[in-house]
Amino acid sequence: MDDLTSRVRAFAEERDWQQFHTPKNLAMALAGEVGELIAEFQWLTPEQSAAVMSDPDAGGRVRAEIGDVMIYLARLADALGIDLTDAALTKLEDSARRYPVEQARGSAAKR
Repeated sequence: MDDLTSRVRAFAEERDWQQFHTPKNLAMALAGEVGELIAEFQWLTPEQSAAVMSDPDAGGRVRAEIGDVMIYLARLADALGIDLTDAALTKLEDSARRYPVEQARGSAAKR
């Protein structure tokens, strides 16, 4: 993650884009890219969505959109001074407490 964050930061700095990379703009760009990812799945059946990577064209588009999402997420976390891996692990630990296996297994209910 650190390598990705450094490379994305350098990419923006080389182009003097950090002036545009405010948290608001990055969050909006991230939302836009998530929307483009969602559009790739919009009209697929559950079975088609599970097999999307077996189609070279659709799989390539999904991979590219996930790449865009990851880049913007890494850039946003960097702009805010958030260690993305630490934030994810902390959230995972919190979710494990909120959804213990014995109560949550096989259930989609939110608590």
